[in-house]
Amino acid sequence: MTDVLIVGGGIGGLALAQGLRRHGISVAVYERDRRRDDRVDRYRLAINPAGSRSLRACLPDPHWQAFTDTAGRPGGGFGFLGTDLRTLVLVEDSVMYPDDPDPAERAYPVDRHTLRGVLLDGLDDVVHYDKAFERYELAADGRPTARFADGTAATCDVLVGADGINSRVRAQYLPTATARDAGAVGVGLKLPLNDDTRAWLPARLAEGMNLIVTGAPYFLFTSVFERQKPVGDDYLLCAFVARNDLFPSRPERLDGPQLKAYVAGLITHWHPALRHLIDRCPPGDVSAFPFQASDRPAPWAPSRVTVLGDAVHGMPPAGGNGANTALRDAALLTRQLSLADGGHLPLLDAIGGYEAEMREYGFHSVDLAMRTLRQGMMSNPVAVGLTRGWFSLCGVASPLRRMTFGASWATISAPRQWERAGASRPG
Repeated sequence: MTDVLIVGGGIGGLALAQGLRRHGISVAVYERDRRRDDRVDRYRLAINPAGSRSLRACLPDPHWQAFTDTAGRPGGGFGFLGTDLRTLVLVEDSVMYPDDPDPAERAYPVDRHTLRGVLLDGLDDVVHYDKAFERYELAADGRPTARFADGTAATCDVLVGADGINSRVRAQYLPTATARDAGAVGVGLKLPLNDDTRAWLPARLAEGMNLIVTGAPYFLFTSVFERQKPVGDDYLLCAFVARNDLFPSRPERLDGPQLKAYVAGLITHWHPALRHLIDRCPPGDVSAFPFQASDRPAPWAPSRVTVLGDAVHGMPPAGGNGANTALRDAALLTRQLSLADGGHLPLLDAIGGYEAEMREYGFHSVDLAMRTLRQGMMSNPVAVGLTRGWFSLCGVASPLRRMTFGASWATISAPRQWERAGASRPG
């Protein structure tokens, strides 16, 4: 039986653990957090059909049911708005993701913290906390031994780095695979959605997703998370994204009030409701994230060490494909390792097949995220004017809307050949 050790207990690493366990493969997750509840990050993720398909492939039936039960209320479309809150175009949900009878081919808004809880369920004997990875060593037969900061070590057949964009596994395994500054900073804010806030919040901002088009090197993205069965913790996620030079160096060191003050200074000419929105977000729910993007590495020879998610193809959150791509990695690597464990493929061939496919779709997602980020921060007056004019035409002509926006969502989440075969599910 193959023994798999996963470094990192984020979304991708936990999905992989669930998938491997579902296939009867021995797996252990080593997480640097000291305990399960150390991560209290609560923000909305948009799980597209690629992510849903991957979760269905990895999760046991009760966990899949828990995922769909705890997902947010769908709908609301995607609005492109001016800073005066005038709607330039509203892209319907049916344009983004046409309705599909298969729940695994739909899009879902989810709360990241809730999703992580679903992925952790049933893995109490698998996840080891307070284990900061330091390095690995390879035996003569290629088997890795992971060493941790507390002096402990663990040997396995396959070591998977799922430890984020600053991955220590990747730094050792692929030292030439680097991440670069993406040229932007994201400030995340959250506004509780309750009777008080709904009383003054503009109707369009209280549903779906929206992008405030500014014609400046910054923009605001908003998205609503509402539970299907209200429990009083609905919220509006806001992401203010700006070019690096509009914030001081090391913006992640600024506290909530300081970050809100910087944002407020850039939006003095915006609609009063937008300024009020930023002002009303609790300072404790405000933080900054300098964006990074992984450089595309040259292909490498497969070994018993591999990587997934942000550890190999980290990307800015523009476009919302980071978590979905990590989930796709988990489903594909589950498939490949299960084929090897069953004797259908040599282990290194299975890992090499995963890495070749992952590089293709993973770095396509990185490129798309960078293109989306640049478009959002576009400030050339001519280009901005043309974009606004086209959006306005799309707003009144449904065929133009479908032609302009349909492919952008469908292409990134369309099933790949191995997904169409359904081979990632156990028989």
